[in-house]
Amino acid sequence: QDPSLRIVPASVPKTASVAETSNSLGLHDTLQYGPRTIATEMKTEGSLKDRLYNWEETQDNLKLTMMRNTYGLHAPMRLLMERRIVSANPHMTLLPQTNLQLDILMGRDESVEAADVFAGPLSGPPLDIRQDMEKKYRI
Repeated sequence: QDPSLRIVPASVPKTASVAETSNSLGLHDTLQYGPRTIATEMKTEGSLKDRLYNWEETQDNLKLTMMRNTYGLHAPMRLLMERRIVSANPHMTLLPQTNLQLDILMGRDESVEAADVFAGPLSGPPLDIRQDMEKKYRI
């Protein structure tokens, strides 16, 4: 991720090429990939889908760049180091996996998403941690 002050993700232009389906001569390989049509070569997804897909990454890159310009190079490096340390959190496999520390470092603790509300049933099968650990470590 290069440092940029872009607020909205860049739109990717639609392209039509045979680069992915070409043979050694640079021509479309019909036997391997089927007949060539422009409809299959054109990118069918709209730019809105691409922008929504890259939205969080772009916003995070903007925040890290602004932090770097304001406080120096150490601040984003420290934040990225803390995120990496916290994301390597070992957990029990039977218990629900949440990472509150990573949510706080990413700034997601102030928002309510569908996964927060519709997390699933709170009561489930009885927990047998010993059997789960034996299965996990192949004892």
